[in-house]
Amino acid sequence: MNTLFYGSAIVSAAMLLSACGDSQTNVNVKVNRASSNTIGSISNSVGNAANTISNSVSNMTNSAALTPDAFIQEAAMGGMAEVEMGKIAAGKATNPEVKRFGQMMATDHSKANAELKALATKKGKTLPAEIDSSTKLILDDMKATSGPEFDTEYVEAMVEAHEKDVAEFEKQSQSAADADVKAFAAKTLPTLKKHLEQIKAIQAKMQ
Repeated sequence: MNTLFYGSAIVSAAMLLSACGDSQTNVNVKVNRASSNTIGSISNSVGNAANTISNSVSNMTNSAALTPDAFIQEAAMGGMAEVEMGKIAAGKATNPEVKRFGQMMATDHSKANAELKALATKKGKTLPAEIDSSTKLILDDMKATSGPEFDTEYVEAMVEAHEKDVAEFEKQSQSAADADVKAFAAKTLPTLKKHLEQIKAIQAKMQ
């Protein structure tokens, strides 16, 4: 989240990140609908979707005064984006390892999202019910193509998003003001580290 956030992510979902309605988020997504069927447009959309996830995380990382409530909201948006991107990759990727990674993203971030929802309910907070409209447009463009270029762009996006996810969740696991948020971050962090290790290994094989 994602990115489990991002942002995103990816994210930019954001982390959890995805996560990808964006509280304290500055996600600038430009979708060229007229050229959405071209490979170049789709490649940009994959990268922008990762930014949707990872920006949720990177904006938090840049704020030393991040509140537990803001973290929960950003993690929720990023997590939803990670799930949707993972589903697309599982269906569109041509590389079997990328397809499996996408499915893992959908499964793991769905689980984390459910845990985050339970945490939010405990705190009396309401999470976003769905991803924002800009991210929906990007995901629509991602669905319009497949092939090796999609694989490359998705993998690069996931490396970037999870590097930011790991950094933010690590910080929250150590210094979050809310004990429950701190515990959630600490529990989720090993999964994010595993994701980052696996996607970097896939990327190395593809180069």
